[in-house]
Amino acid sequence: MRWVPTHLPEIGEAALQHLVLVVVSVAIAFAISLALGIWSARRPRLYAVVMAVSGTLFVIPSLALFALLIPVLGLGAKPAIVGLVSYCLLALIRNVALGLRSVPPAVLDAAIGMGYGPWARLWRIELPLALPLIISGVRIATVTVIGIATVAAYINAGGLGTIIFAGIDQRFPEKILTGALLASAMSVTADLLLSRLESRLRAGGRA
Repeated sequence: MRWVPTHLPEIGEAALQHLVLVVVSVAIAFAISLALGIWSARRPRLYAVVMAVSGTLFVIPSLALFALLIPVLGLGAKPAIVGLVSYCLLALIRNVALGLRSVPPAVLDAAIGMGYGPWARLWRIELPLALPLIISGVRIATVTVIGIATVAAYINAGGLGTIIFAGIDQRFPEKILTGALLASAMSVTADLLLSRLESRLRAGGRA
């Protein structure tokens, strides 16, 4: 490899841009999903509507969704983040709602008997018990977005996709391989870290 050692700052900047796109998108999507998941968890009709909308957004091809956002938001990071947030919602909302539904009724009855109000019960009982499933949703969303974020380079959002697409345009295998390997490494690392966190939370819950 001759290109990589002489372009480390460029590679590092692309990797940092990619990481920022992913972290910001997942964080925004998590905040939205937490509110929608809590609101719809025990409202079956509302949950069905929320799942239908988020499911529809999820199946739109990424490049098509980015293109639809360009007339409104222009080129760059803004349409990329909005698009990436859309792809996170399905997994996050579903897992927040499923996590809350998985709390045993006996636990809720005991909390009510101890004088917990609805909000105290939610924040001190339900969400902590639902956390393993919620983290599982975060893991799925993060891994999904790391891959889709490479396409955001087409709309000048930066990231590792810029290296991959430059390599394709220039027929430069080293660039393609570098961008693809870094994106893959980022995805595998995120999956391993979040899987470990999920396992620890499950073990703590059983204990």
